[in-house]
Amino acid sequence: MSRDSARGRRRPHLLVAAAVCVVLLLVAAMLVRHYVVQPFRVPSASMAPALEVDDVLLADRSERGTAQRGQIVVFDGRGYFAPSAADGDRYWVKRVIAVGGDSIECCDPDGALLLNGSPLAEPYLPPGTAPSEIEFDLLVPEGRMFVLGDNRADSTDSRHLLGAPGGGMIPLERVVGGVDTIVWPLSRRGTP
Repeated sequence: MSRDSARGRRRPHLLVAAAVCVVLLLVAAMLVRHYVVQPFRVPSASMAPALEVDDVLLADRSERGTAQRGQIVVFDGRGYFAPSAADGDRYWVKRVIAVGGDSIECCDPDGALLLNGSPLAEPYLPPGTAPSEIEFDLLVPEGRMFVLGDNRADSTDSRHLLGAPGGGMIPLERVVGGVDTIVWPLSRRGTP
C-alpha cells in the first residue's frame, strides 16, 4: 500500500469526524437555547434604565412558565400584546408586578401602586416617573401575571390592554424565562 492511498483514506475520516463535530455542536447549541438560556435583544426603552435599547440579555429557560413579583421576564405576547405574529412583536420584556390571586390598584393618595392593599415600593423606576397615569383596580386571575415596563411613560404594558383579550394579563405558560444577565454591550454586562 502506498503512502498516497493511505492519506486518501484518512482524509474522508477527517471530513466525517469534522462533520460529526459540527452536527454535535449545532445540536448542543439548540439544546442550550431550548433548555438553558436564550438570547434576546431589547427593542425599546420601555424597561430603561434597567434595560436599554439594543441590550442583549439572556433569558433563563429553566424559569419558563413561572414568574415572581418584581422579576423581569421575557414572554410570548402573541394574542395578548401583539395582535399577530406577523407584526414582529412576538417577544416582550417587562417587570412582573402582580401574579395570580394578587390585587393591583392605581393608585393611593401618594401616587403609589397598591399591591394587595399595600403601597408597592418601586426603586427601579426612573426618578420622577409616576407609577401609572392610568387608573385601574383589578384582581389577577390564577395562572396569569400583570406586567409593566419600568419606563412607564414609554411602555405598552398590561395597563394599556385592560380591555383586550386576557385583560392585559399574560398566562404564565407564555413566560420564556427570567432575565438574569445582560451580555452586550460589555460596558453594561451584568445583572439588570
